[in-house]
Amino acid sequence: MDGNHGKRVAIVGATGAVGREMVKVLHARRFPAREVALFASERSAGKTVATPYGDKPLLPFTLEAMRGMDFVLMAVSGDFAKAHAPAIAAQGAIVIDNSSAFRLDPAVPLVVPEINAAAAHGHRLIANPNCTTAILLIALYPLYRKFGLRRVIVSTYQAASGAGAPGMQELEDGVRAWAAGEPVVNREFKYPLPFNLIPHIDPFQDNGYTREEMKVVWESRKIMDAPDLPISCTSVRIPIFRVHAESVTVETVEKITPDAARAVLGAAPGVKLVDDPAQFRYPMPLTATARDEVEVGRIRQSLVFGEYGLDFFVCGDQLLKGAALNAVQIAETVLAREPVSA
Repeated sequence: MDGNHGKRVAIVGATGAVGREMVKVLHARRFPAREVALFASERSAGKTVATPYGDKPLLPFTLEAMRGMDFVLMAVSGDFAKAHAPAIAAQGAIVIDNSSAFRLDPAVPLVVPEINAAAAHGHRLIANPNCTTAILLIALYPLYRKFGLRRVIVSTYQAASGAGAPGMQELEDGVRAWAAGEPVVNREFKYPLPFNLIPHIDPFQDNGYTREEMKVVWESRKIMDAPDLPISCTSVRIPIFRVHAESVTVETVEKITPDAARAVLGAAPGVKLVDDPAQFRYPMPLTATARDEVEVGRIRQSLVFGEYGLDFFVCGDQLLKGAALNAVQIAETVLAREPVSA
């Protein structure tokens, strides 16, 4: 958007996988921005990058540079966010933080706009959820609203890009090395990822679960306002570039059938129903990559919980709905609540 109309938007962490996607999403959704400023580390500052808005300089981050910004989208580490996000918000910007720094802070809303958009109202610091959580809840929340939930069991199959651009590069380098008969080097992951599965994402906790798994538990309860909902999660890193897949089992309060679930999910915002096994149509990373919607399919009656249970499969692009898209949608939600000037 040209001229003096629109908002001034800063992306902090613009060279990372999520930051790059934020720029693309802002442009694709025609967010009313008269300025999109990109901020990066001192190592990258001063370079120029190609964007949908044309070639843009990478600027060094300073608190002063954030002054006068309307929205600041942060794709940085939790430590960086803790050090700077509150101060940026205090200067007047709406800060949408993609790190885990503030997600469980009771004073900071954790928002998936399709579920709890109103929670963002009146706040200048808003947390973006964990990518796995956001993708899960797009499918889970409509069922929770309609049928109630007694318990949820999730197994996730998470792409290398969940570890950012370095994770994607390590997978690509590793596949090339494997194909050439050379040693596969791992730095981002505990073990080589090519042609392997690693049931370990984030540090292990005292209860035997990893922090990634507990994020799904803690964040889902907060977003759905279901503080006592039993949720169990196992998270596995898999050798693909994009899209997190999740196998979900639910026990419901009310009786549920696959057809009833399809009717609810087919009408749910952000869901793309892909559920025709006879035609070999089901959610896959291949088809969910670069899609805004979360694919849901393989919907079937649970053999464990019977008429009070369901099994289904979910795929969502964690760089989009799991990160950049959700952040921009939060900004759109805030913008929509602004008073209309006379």
